[in-house]
Amino acid sequence: MLHIAVIGGGPAGLRAAEVAAAGGARVTLFDAKPSVGRKFLVAGRGGLNLTKDEPRALFATRYGDPARWAELLADGDAGAVRAWAAGLGVETFVASTKRVYPRELKAAPLLRRWVARLRAGGVRFALRHRWTGLRPGPPWQLDFAGPDAAPVTAEADAVILALGGGSWPETGSDGAWTTLLERLGVPLAPLHPANCGWTCPWPDAVRALAGQPLKNIAASAGDQRIEGELLITDYGLEGGALYPLAPTLRAMSAPRLAIDFKPTQTAGQLAKKLTGVTRDIFATARQRWRLGEAASAILSTAAEESVADVGALAALVKNCPLALTGPRPLAEAISTAGGVRWEALDAHLMLRQLPGVFVAGEMLDWEAPTGGYLITGCFATGTRAARGALRTTPAGSARAE
Repeated sequence: MLHIAVIGGGPAGLRAAEVAAAGGARVTLFDAKPSVGRKFLVAGRGGLNLTKDEPRALFATRYGDPARWAELLADGDAGAVRAWAAGLGVETFVASTKRVYPRELKAAPLLRRWVARLRAGGVRFALRHRWTGLRPGPPWQLDFAGPDAAPVTAEADAVILALGGGSWPETGSDGAWTTLLERLGVPLAPLHPANCGWTCPWPDAVRALAGQPLKNIAASAGDQRIEGELLITDYGLEGGALYPLAPTLRAMSAPRLAIDFKPTQTAGQLAKKLTGVTRDIFATARQRWRLGEAASAILSTAAEESVADVGALAALVKNCPLALTGPRPLAEAISTAGGVRWEALDAHLMLRQLPGVFVAGEMLDWEAPTGGYLITGCFATGTRAARGALRTTPAGSARAE
C-alpha cells in the first residue's frame, strides 16, 4: 500500500491527509506540536471565516494570479469548502459581507469532528515530531526530532509538506523549513509579513486613541483603493482596509497610505455643507461631516494651516496622506507572503527536482487578503497536493501523465 507522509497539521496538511486517506493511501501526519490545527483555532477566535460566497472567477482574482488560481480552485472553491463542512455535520451561513461562517461561530467543534474523521479514516498522527531532514529514496527517509528531542527516522513513498508560513510561530508555523529546503536546492522567495499592521509615527494625541476604529473609510496605496475599516494602534494602523494593500506598500521605497474619511461624498459636497462658515471651520466640519474622534485627531495632525480653508480641508478629508515606516514583524502577521516558487513545482504541486515531494498551503509563494481566502487557498492546495501524491507508485516515483 502506498504510504504518504504529511508534515504539518494546519488546514492544508489536514486536508491533504484527508484526501490521501480517502484515496486509499496509508497516511501518517507529523506535527511538531502536541496537537494539530493550532493556527486554525487562532484564526477562529473571530468566528472562523471559512470562505467567501463568490464566483470562482472573482475569487481567483484575490490571489494575484487569476489564471493559476482559477485552475487550483477547481480542487476546492467556496462551494467545495461549504460542502466539506456540511459533510462534517457543520452548518454554515453567509453573512451580509458574503463571508461564510460555521453556524456555531467556533473553530473547535469543527476541528474535533475533522480530526475524528481523519482517525476513523485510518490517518495516523505522530505529534511532537519536528521535521529536521529529508533524504532521497525511494522510499524517502524523513528525519525528526521526536518527543524529548530524540531522533526519529521514518519512511514514505511520497511526502506532502504543509508546514505553513512564518507567522504566529507559537502555533508551529515558524518558517524553519526554509533552511531545510534551501539545503536541498529548492528555489524560495523570501518570507514577508502579509495581512499585518503597519507602523506610522503617530503624535501623542493620536497614539492615545489606540484601539479606536476608523469606520466607513477607504484606504489607498498606488492605484489600489479598498473600502472598509481601520484600527488605530499604538504603533500605527491595522485592519481590513489595509491588509490587501500590503503588496503595493511593500513595493514602495517610501510607503504612503491615503485615507478617504468620507468615501460616499465628494469634496464639493462636503464643502457645500460648510457654506457661509468662516470661523471655527474645523470644529464645525467635525460636527457637520460627522467626523469621529479618531478621524479628527489624524486630520488635526495632517491639516496644519489648511483648517482655515474649507476647500483645502474638504480635499484633505478625501485624501489624507500618511507616511508609513514599514510592516510589523513577520511573527505578528496573520499570514505570510513568499515561499516555494511556482516554477519549482509541476501542475500537481510536486517539486520538480524532488519527485514524490509535494508542497501545499502557505509554504507556497502566494498571498491573499483576509475574508476566507486564506483557508480556502490552503484547502485547495492541500487537495491538489494529495491528489498528486496519490499518483506516486509504492516505489516512490511519481507516475507520468
